[in-house]
Amino acid sequence: MSRITRIEIDDSAIAPATPEMEQERKVAIFDLIEDNSFSVPGRDGQPVPDGPFVLGLDIREGRLVFDVTSENAEKVAEFHLSLGPFRQVVKDYFQICQSYFEAVKRLPPAQIEAIDMARRGIHNEGARTLKERLEGKAELDIDTARRLFTLICALIPQG
Repeated sequence: MSRITRIEIDDSAIAPATPEMEQERKVAIFDLIEDNSFSVPGRDGQPVPDGPFVLGLDIREGRLVFDVTSENAEKVAEFHLSLGPFRQVVKDYFQICQSYFEAVKRLPPAQIEAIDMARRGIHNEGARTLKERLEGKAELDIDTARRLFTLICALIPQG
């Protein structure tokens, strides 16, 4: 079964999220567990590891770490990604999310919709970046990449 059944996020080293971002994270985890496509290709002549998988996400030594295990805690794969390619899109995503959260409180629906369209565009860009960075390491669909990007945003330090 090529899917993620549990997400473990080590957020102990980051500042607490805003209530809005915490809600986004909870929704992303719920949606991800409900519907995702994730597999790890076989390497060095090894067979393709069977799922389902548990995915651990954290930041170690300035790198984004994906720790993939089986449901019975057997190591499947671990890959480390540079944060560099994500920094600008995450920064842009945080800025547009702040604008969106403020707009919901005080702007008319047409303006909220325009900001939300921009937010979705940046979110899609982040998902594409993630898919590119995971090429050859993990296979996932765009919806899974979008949800994982939301979770990654919670881990990458701002400022």
